[in-house]
Amino acid sequence: MKKIAVHVSWFDKNFGAALDDAVPGAVVLTAKTFEELQEAVPETLRFHVEGLLEDEDEEVPDWLAKGDYEFEWDLDTAALLQICSQYATLAAISRASGVNERQLSHYANGTKKPRGPQRQRIVDGLHKIGRSLMSVM
Repeated sequence: MKKIAVHVSWFDKNFGAALDDAVPGAVVLTAKTFEELQEAVPETLRFHVEGLLEDEDEEVPDWLAKGDYEFEWDLDTAALLQICSQYATLAAISRASGVNERQLSHYANGTKKPRGPQRQRIVDGLHKIGRSLMSVM
């Protein structure tokens, strides 16, 4: 089964997604919520593939035509923080990750992008919050 990377970003109060180069042509879409985006991606891809199949000049990989794929979600830091904001405040993420709350706000709003190690600190902090919640009985 082929994996299709879905690159998710946050901008202008919307989630945006672009499918990777494994899919011929450009497939991009937006949604107000991440859940809406997750629902729209498969539908949008099916519509795109139907169009490719109708266009005789386009070559469509067999795995794509048959639907033999799954999605792999790749979220930028702003999208990740926006999704997690319904479960944890920036203050809580700051305490768990050690990243300054004001800096997290810049990342969440997309005005700044963290380097790799800083993003990993944020992810580790979110995992720490998740483990703490899971330990509650």
